Amino acid sequence: MGRFIYNLLMPPVFLAFLPRLIIKYRSRGGWKDTYGERFARFGSREAELKKFHGAIWIHAVSVGETIVALSMIRRYLERFPERKFILSTTTTTGQDVARANIPENTTVIFCPLDFPWMIAKTLELLRPSQLVIFETELWPNLIAMSAKRGIPVTLVNGRLSDHSARGYRKLRGFFAPLLKKFTMILAQSDADTARFLSVSPKAAVQTCGNMKFDQKIPELGNDDILSGYFGDGGEVILAGSTHPGEEELIVRCFKELKTEFPQLKLVLVPRHAERGKDIAEILKKAECSFVCRSLKTFPDEKVDVLLADTTGEMLQLMKDADVVIMGKSFAGHDEGHNLIEPALLSKPVVTGRVLRNFRYLLKVMSEQKAVLTASDEELTAVLRKLLSEREYREALGAKAYEVIGSNRGAVDRTIDALENIRGN
Repeated sequence: MGRFIYNLLMPPVFLAFLPRLIIKYRSRGGWKDTYGERFARFGSREAELKKFHGAIWIHAVSVGETIVALSMIRRYLERFPERKFILSTTTTTGQDVARANIPENTTVIFCPLDFPWMIAKTLELLRPSQLVIFETELWPNLIAMSAKRGIPVTLVNGRLSDHSARGYRKLRGFFAPLLKKFTMILAQSDADTARFLSVSPKAAVQTCGNMKFDQKIPELGNDDILSGYFGDGGEVILAGSTHPGEEELIVRCFKELKTEFPQLKLVLVPRHAERGKDIAEILKKAECSFVCRSLKTFPDEKVDVLLADTTGEMLQLMKDADVVIMGKSFAGHDEGHNLIEPALLSKPVVTGRVLRNFRYLLKVMSEQKAVLTASDEELTAVLRKLLSEREYREALGAKAYEVIGSNRGAVDRTIDALENIRGN
């Protein structure tokens, strides 16, 4: 009954969100040539995809999940080189990253919208041996129709925030049966496992660890891009994956600190590059000298701020920063973003005090004193200490790298679980 109501509501909900989908498609970069696959239109690719019958279909959403999925596929192929994979994404930016880094024995598609006829057509075309879904993507038709065909469905690197768990419990009649359809749910932490079970006590859930700890930084090259904008000398703060409200806060902190550190520079990397124009207005009002990365040219005169209004370059820019602030954790935001990437680059990381989507990761790093947290009011003081004490910030970055290394192993445990399902 629950899925029947869901399918009745899908068309009007889709029509309501269609304008937003169109705006995102037009404004966001990434791979768009095969976007028709979102509507199960595979065209000339059908012959190619039929060659992947029996492959493991892995679904990620956007860039972050895609990077982790690619790492898992590479490790899987090291252990089982005969396996084949289909990697799907939802966003154009995730698709771009997947296609640029595609491993052997792997093809990439857009995941179709969760309409029954689109899912049925895609499953018939792909005929996967397993469906592996990353983190939080609970699409009812994709899950239920795969399970009905006898395809094992596994949620890997699964996480469930308190907020989501409360919402799912209110709709337990819908979500409890849905979670039971998973052959296995491999959760990031014991807390995530408990939250899944609070929604669906009979679901097959076990703790497997966070695969992001196993993440590897891709080859970044030796080019120092930042010197082309800032010149030589001075410390650089990079604020990554920022959201509305955070840029104003960070720019205010930067302006205050620049009176004490005249050579200080700032890199702003918004989570959504299409917000570049809005952030440019903030920088103009703050009277900051800045340039947009999207111009793809270095300025004749060096600037104080680089606005990275592009996609997929954060790690390359982060490589040469001295301090990293991770966004979606200040100015009223508390969901957070992945702290592992800056840690793998041995960067000192500053974030807000609450990361609802990365609670376990923050707990692990905080207990080992490998990250600094701050409120909006404390941010300037925390940054001041890091900028004033080079040895301290380098030690903090080294500790962050060490902690990530000591928590590896979830990828191999996940592969073992998937192979065990395959064997059964």
